[in-house]
Amino acid sequence: MAIITSEISHTFGEYLLIPGLTTRDCTPDNICLRTPLVKHKKGEEPSLHLNIPFVSAIMQAVSDDRLAIALAQNGGLSFIYGSQPIEDEAEMVRRVKKFKAGFVQSDSNLTPDHTLQDALDLIKRTGHSTIAVTDDGKPNGKLLGMLTTRDYRIGVTPFDTKVRDMMTPFDKLTTGYEGITLSEANDVIWDAKLNTLPIINKSDHLCSLVFRKDYDSHHANPNELSDKETKTLLVGAGINTRDYKERVPALVKAGVDVVCLDSSDGFSEWQADALKWVKSNYPDLPIGAGNVVDADGFNYLAAAGADFIKVGIGGGSICITREQKGIGRGQATSVIDVAAARDKWLEEKGEYIPICSDGGLVHDYHMVLALAMGADFLMMGRYFARFDESPGRLLKINGNYVKEYWGEGSNRAKNWQRYDDGDKAPVLGQMKFEEGVDSYVPYAGEMKDSLESTINKIKATMCSCGSTTLEHLRKHSKVTVVSQTSITEGGAHDVILKSSAKVD
Repeated sequence: MAIITSEISHTFGEYLLIPGLTTRDCTPDNICLRTPLVKHKKGEEPSLHLNIPFVSAIMQAVSDDRLAIALAQNGGLSFIYGSQPIEDEAEMVRRVKKFKAGFVQSDSNLTPDHTLQDALDLIKRTGHSTIAVTDDGKPNGKLLGMLTTRDYRIGVTPFDTKVRDMMTPFDKLTTGYEGITLSEANDVIWDAKLNTLPIINKSDHLCSLVFRKDYDSHHANPNELSDKETKTLLVGAGINTRDYKERVPALVKAGVDVVCLDSSDGFSEWQADALKWVKSNYPDLPIGAGNVVDADGFNYLAAAGADFIKVGIGGGSICITREQKGIGRGQATSVIDVAAARDKWLEEKGEYIPICSDGGLVHDYHMVLALAMGADFLMMGRYFARFDESPGRLLKINGNYVKEYWGEGSNRAKNWQRYDDGDKAPVLGQMKFEEGVDSYVPYAGEMKDSLESTINKIKATMCSCGSTTLEHLRKHSKVTVVSQTSITEGGAHDVILKSSAKVD
């Protein structure tokens, strides 16, 4: 006979937060949403943290380089989807790392003998309109000049014009020498009214470039999640339990900051094998694992070396794992159970392993509930799929704008790698059955505005709970189970909303 648990499986929608004492310090501007991303010893700081408790789901419809840049600028982290060729995923990681890097190695270079057409082809390929002109066309060649869109006119300048006849020559450039600090470089850019400052060595060879836009971006996004020294944006990447020995080295070379195993059910020996291999070969690379829904799953992956553990099976809006396989657990109950296991691990081992709540978030207040119940941060797919920055197409359906959103377990994604059952010779791209659907989500415009609204709600709720930090919220907030009648009572009722009424 199976082991029957008597506890009812609950979702976030079955709970409400009970207000705590709102002190004078509990104001939105005093709320800190900083949270650990990876494990650390008790009393020590983690090597990586988030400035807001949000990460984007490892999904084709959600996390590409564009969304990763936008989310990092706002304090969160994206995990680039792994259901794509290794080099394509690595290239997305590279784009994020190059977007804002302080001292950037030039990846758009030509020689003086190239033509305007060569320059236009390079711009189309890289997306970068600032081109360094070196003697050999390489990133570290002797700098001879710079070419930008101000040096030619499309439709006027002949396409066969040599770069040497258009570029700003070396003797007219303002440059900085190797060893200059980023702060000093930005001062030069500001004082000389430059967009780009080339950094050279004593023999005039190009070392790197510093861009004005990077300085402006940092000040426009004070919550930005970036490396303290290199100033590069932080980015994660999804991996699977089949090709990790080839995928991880390519991601590390591209500059990835953290990886995460992507699976609907992570309580498996395949994940333990992958965790141990990564820890053995790349000990400085943080790696997350999951998903699990109880203490047994948490303890297994923690013992295998996971730096954080994802919680949740079947709770995502596009996930049908529970329907198809009959496995899973209500997301609220899962988070509560796994959080208790994490706290026990801390008490016994002196090691704190953050947990990530993945799925089941319908309303913004559910986010606060998940954090209060013990989650360190939240992974979301539907939430981020709605924005301009997500990869899904923007369509107009029945007069309403929507974006495409499909699950990694759907036939469209063909992400068979995340369902590792030990099959040694799977048919490439073949899904035995679907665990996700293909759908639409209402379009919500740019990320920044909606994310700011969500953050404001979270901060307001935390103020009502008497908490200014997520750690205090986890330890001191009060939560109550509610009835269906209570849920109905909590919304507008027994009135005619003006938005739905027709006035004659």
